[in-house]
Amino acid sequence: MLIFKTIEELRAWSRAVHVKQGTVGLVPTMGALHDGHLTLVRAARAGNSAVVASIFVNPTQFGPNEDFAKYPRTFEADCALLEAEGVDAVFAPAPEEMYRAGAATFVEVEGLSNRLDGGSRPGHFRGVATVVAKLFIAAEPDRAYFGQKDAAQVAVLRRMTADLGLPLELIICPIVREPDGLALSSRNRYLSPDERWQALVLSRAVRAVESAYRGGETDAGKLISLARVEFLKEPQVRVDYIALVDWETLLPVEKAEAGSLFAVAAWVGSTRLIDNCVL
Repeated sequence: MLIFKTIEELRAWSRAVHVKQGTVGLVPTMGALHDGHLTLVRAARAGNSAVVASIFVNPTQFGPNEDFAKYPRTFEADCALLEAEGVDAVFAPAPEEMYRAGAATFVEVEGLSNRLDGGSRPGHFRGVATVVAKLFIAAEPDRAYFGQKDAAQVAVLRRMTADLGLPLELIICPIVREPDGLALSSRNRYLSPDERWQALVLSRAVRAVESAYRGGETDAGKLISLARVEFLKEPQVRVDYIALVDWETLLPVEKAEAGSLFAVAAWVGSTRLIDNCVL
């Protein structure tokens, strides 16, 4: 498995794959890999002749009071996992490789970037859109793989890709969960045993809404109320948002329909977690 530190190396490798009529699948990550990431890798491996995963803790998507400094960095273990999955290359740039001194150009998807997680984390999606655009330009992939758990991010990146006319396909893979329902996240390792138990309220709220929708309930207010009842059972968990939205615009809907996104975010101790379902 190759490890690239520079954009020039990555781009030369990708172009060499394309010269041989191959396709490149890109799996962008911030490291601290878990089975959710590996599901993306496997999908990329199945759909392309070559796969590159990026490992880059992107400073521009963290706010001033967020966990950039303590975000888990497990590069050697991550590389071992990726190599075992048959990944061809890892792109692991230094911050100065991605953001040259004096850089003043950013990518912002107006409107969408201020909704759901963007409303709670100002500037977050500007950082996400910018770094992902840079990765797309550097890797020149045919397909890029993302997880549904970051559903608001998916909406932002879909719009960015369409608006900029970028020549690649975004593949969105389903949420991967622990046996008890907790959505896999690199931040789960921050949770104490008690907090780990409390965190299950997110998936319970999602399941309650899914069940009610399957039973015929479509009123947004009633579905959101069902989720709030679940959160009331864990008073130590602080709700950030509970929302039923159109997945393309992230705007609230009054009636749920097939394809509507139900999403929750909450603080469990000092850890912010998210979960969702597509109805």
